[in-house]
Amino acid sequence: MLLRARTVLPLSSAPIHDGYVRIENRHVVELGDANALELPSGEEVVDLGEVILMPGLINAHCHLDYSSLKNAITAPESFTEWVLRLNSIKRQLAPEDILSSIERGFAEAMQFGTTTICSMVAFPELMGRLPVPPIRTWWFYEMIDIRHRITSEEVVQGALAFFEESPRPLAQFGLNPHAPYTASLLLYRLARACARSQEQMLLTTHVSESREESEMFRYGSGALHDFLQGLGRPMHDCGLDTPFGWLWRNGAIGPNWILAHLNDLESSDFNLLAALSPEQMPHVVHCPGSHAYFRHPPFAFTRLAGMGINVCLGTDSLASTNSLSLLGEARRFRQSHPRLAAEDLLAMITLAPAKALRRAGELGCIASESLADLIAIPYSGTLEDAAEAVVAYTGKVSWMMVDGKITDLGSR
Repeated sequence: MLLRARTVLPLSSAPIHDGYVRIENRHVVELGDANALELPSGEEVVDLGEVILMPGLINAHCHLDYSSLKNAITAPESFTEWVLRLNSIKRQLAPEDILSSIERGFAEAMQFGTTTICSMVAFPELMGRLPVPPIRTWWFYEMIDIRHRITSEEVVQGALAFFEESPRPLAQFGLNPHAPYTASLLLYRLARACARSQEQMLLTTHVSESREESEMFRYGSGALHDFLQGLGRPMHDCGLDTPFGWLWRNGAIGPNWILAHLNDLESSDFNLLAALSPEQMPHVVHCPGSHAYFRHPPFAFTRLAGMGINVCLGTDSLASTNSLSLLGEARRFRQSHPRLAAEDLLAMITLAPAKALRRAGELGCIASESLADLIAIPYSGTLEDAAEAVVAYTGKVSWMMVDGKITDLGSR
């Protein structure tokens, strides 16, 4: 199949006016100037017309489970208050509610151009009932051993049993020890051991998300500390270090982990990160909408990026933001970083997350041998303004291809 478009925006190379992209066996095999193209006899040509053809967007951190909770929780006074409210709602949800929520989340994400999504799975009992995803999906098995009703080893065994099932189209799997306040050091270390035994298994966690989390670990106090202590959580790890410092220095997390948030870092955290080599760096996902919802202090993007850390954007869940639009997140991020070029913003939802997923060159770009995950956005402007036009676009994508197959967006 050969695709033609007024503008091709590869992101990994210069944009092309009146360009084409040739697809064979799920992959891009060629791109270039359509005016210099000689068509082989019988080749299928799809002329997309006045559009920007570009890589599909990659959501590096989301909770599809909670897609039915949009506007369900008024912005709370504290992070702990939100956790309490969310837990109360979760107890009322039936399995069918969760599965419906996941389907709803997929539909919204796709409308706004997402072709790859990383979704945390908070209901492990539903892992065997997860739908065949309509887009490329990494399911991250959420692991919690806060009350020790089951052992850390049993949590891991349950995860591996699921991963050993037959592979599903477009589905990949990873582990998500939830956060340092809900997962023990042992559980983190077991997750790392599992990842070493399973080729390409990814690891992610929430860490340093809120001031209350920092108070708990740094000072052994605060609302989150008191709430978890009341649940019977062992508190021997509190009052010793920052959340990030505690996990990293104890070998619980390490290089190539995908770390969600890092909203509340102290000087000791930055010193730790600054001492790492490029090969030792974790990846970081910032969620601007959720960040604003909780009124966290400014995210230290400039400092983290200046250290060479790969920073991506994600949406988080609809329980703490109002949309699964990655372009909306990029625009929100630009409000606090107005000097960032449109190309840099787009990289944070394409090239950067592809690197975090260990799929650089395959996802998040249009290049020879990249996977054919593509979207089109209406556009009739100049080549120079194409990236800016994408960032500013607030509508739904007009066309999508996932894994070399055109997706019917009208049915979603």
